Amino acid sequence: MSIFGIRYHALGQTEYYSAPDDCKPGDKVLVEADQGSALGEVVSGPIASLPGSSEADLPVILRMANAEDKETGRRNEALAREAMRFCKERIRERRLDMKLVDVEIFFDRSKFIFYFTAPVRIDFRELVKDLVREYRARIELRQIGVRHETQMLGAVGNCGMVCCCRRYLRKFAPVTIRMAKEQNLFLNPAKISGICGRLLCCLSYEQENYERFHRNSPRPGKKYLTSRGLLKVLRANMFRN
Repeated sequence: MSIFGIRYHALGQTEYYSAPDDCKPGDKVLVEADQGSALGEVVSGPIASLPGSSEADLPVILRMANAEDKETGRRNEALAREAMRFCKERIRERRLDMKLVDVEIFFDRSKFIFYFTAPVRIDFRELVKDLVREYRARIELRQIGVRHETQMLGAVGNCGMVCCCRRYLRKFAPVTIRMAKEQNLFLNPAKISGICGRLLCCLSYEQENYERFHRNSPRPGKKYLTSRGLLKVLRANMFRN
């Protein structure tokens, strides 16, 4: 058995599974996911080991997808698009202040999850009834934040790359304006905010290095008596130490 990277959606996050050595990138496989069986595509591998985990800790793919599984996956994708259209129509008709982001359908179609954003709490009980009558399945409406919306839809960030949250971030680390100040960044909202309108996730990547540097360096604004007389610290440059 070797380790392969598998994605459920294009540009989605890569999950790692143990799989037979004859797997190769481009193969469709069935894996065990939180919502039961899911259809994924092998995008990387094989690799011998994964830093921070052993092969025994990784889930194992259920089996290679056959023609019927692939056709089921295509039909589910088409059904998700149709469900998205239907739900948006019902939201407009019922004048609900919510924005539908994505629709997820379990592989066996036993459950539909509708992800949405809204500025306030929404009473969507009548909307759920509409969806149950239409699809005869378990329906869940799940409210998410703007960061998770960007993570699900994907976007190109200020750096020109696909947003980190879409590519690999599993959890959102707390990001504060204090981080931008300690990194001597211009406090221009357009420069330090991401596509989602929140502070850039990447502000937290090097924060530990900045904190270590500031602990060991003179504090800006403080005065020190030196061989040249009384001097005031104006700024500190971490890159030049």
